[in-house]
Amino acid sequence: MGLTYLVYPGAYHTRFHHALGAMHLMRKAVQILRDKGHEISPEEEEAVYIAILLHDIGHGPFSHALENSIVPGIDHESLSLAFMEELNIEFDGKLQMGIDIFMDHYPKQFLHQLISSQLDMDRLDYLRRDCFYTGVTEGQINSERLITMLNVADDQIVVDSKGIYSVEKFIVARRLMYWQVYLHKTVLGAEYLLIQILKRARLIYTDEMNCPSVLKPFLSEALPENRKDLVDLYAQLDDSDIMSAIKEWRLHSDTTLAMLCQRLLDRNLLGVRMQSEPWSEARMEELRAAATNKYGISVKDARYLIFQQEISNNAYNPEKDRINLLYKNGKLVDIAEAADQLNISALAGPVVKYFLFCPKSLLDS
Repeated sequence: MGLTYLVYPGAYHTRFHHALGAMHLMRKAVQILRDKGHEISPEEEEAVYIAILLHDIGHGPFSHALENSIVPGIDHESLSLAFMEELNIEFDGKLQMGIDIFMDHYPKQFLHQLISSQLDMDRLDYLRRDCFYTGVTEGQINSERLITMLNVADDQIVVDSKGIYSVEKFIVARRLMYWQVYLHKTVLGAEYLLIQILKRARLIYTDEMNCPSVLKPFLSEALPENRKDLVDLYAQLDDSDIMSAIKEWRLHSDTTLAMLCQRLLDRNLLGVRMQSEPWSEARMEELRAAATNKYGISVKDARYLIFQQEISNNAYNPEKDRINLLYKNGKLVDIAEAADQLNISALAGPVVKYFLFCPKSLLDS
């Protein structure tokens, strides 16, 4: 959960916890679908367990917070696939069916949807897990009931119609968790500060820069071209390497890098303002000029302290892959059309917000 623990002190659970939890739910889902007459062979069962166990293995230090920051331009799904392919070589091809399911190249598409869809075992685990560890009760979902309501129609994962209210609760809970936890303003203030630190460190990097040796290739961008070497190097990185570097860099001769690091270590995080429209460039320049005067940095370097980001979230995206309800007469109906107690269709569109990041003292002045 990145730096979420700065706001919710209990949020210290790891990707390993999540991977085991998701596989536990997958075991239940496979049994439920078999009980409903859908054929899943022992080989497919093992493959789907492998795929869900490894689906997030490509996440690096601080998880989503540093997505595309450690290895620029490469997301965690691509790195997860690289890990799987290397493991497949090590295990003499025994992971191939799991990789095919993960990549949606296997004939039974519903197996892939158990791993990656709008109602997959990944989401059913992380929503309940994150809700528990943060204490944000609005995110509670009944994952057990949702799994018992799963079914297959036309090679697609669907939900028995009597599970409609559990699905509604799931969609609403996901939206609440995003805006209250994952996109909490203070969490974003910390995580974007961390992103700016790495961005600055990469810009001014020299071989003499103090940091763990495993981090240096990722800053200098002198990464190995061989996939196995890259995976082996990437696997050595964890949160402690980043924090060790930041503790060293707080004494760096580069004023901007040192200031950013000291802010994170002191929890003197960037202030955040949110609105539905972007801030004008005139306002941004005004704030950067104030930062220049206050901190003795250039206007160019003030961009590390003062910037804005457009962030969107879609609780339910029917254009991507629908959550269909299966009625006893065999009819399939999209949850957004079938829901009657809550206006799920209103949650089907993306919510876009603009966040301004700036030292709090400048925002308040």
